[in-house]
Amino acid sequence: EVQLVESGGGLLQSGASLRLSCSLSGGTFDDYMVGWFRQAPGKEREGVVCFSLPDRVFYYGDPVKGRFAVSSDHAKNTVYLQMNSLKPEDTAVYYCSVPRFGYWGQGTQVTVSS
Repeated sequence: EVQLVESGGGLLQSGASLRLSCSLSGGTFDDYMVGWFRQAPGKEREGVVCFSLPDRVFYYGDPVKGRFAVSSDHAKNTVYLQMNSLKPEDTAVYYCSVPRFGYWGQGTQVTVSS
């Protein structure tokens, strides 16, 4: 059974940085197209970045281009979302997902105050 677990969320001030983690059990990230998504209160879920590690292809959403970056640790079967220059509009629950197969983590809350 594939499971995704996110961690690393928190409460920060505008301009701060934060790194989220997503660990995968029951599979390997190299097998999938993976995505980070987020959902703010009262808003629809939004794609942050979709990527393929073996192909080294990363598609960042316009709101986060140049501020967010994906990295990985294959030994830990974990991917990271480095978030820099955070803004209040980045406030959301962040999810790690393999959307094609319907695998979703439980989410981690990121709150950015102005």
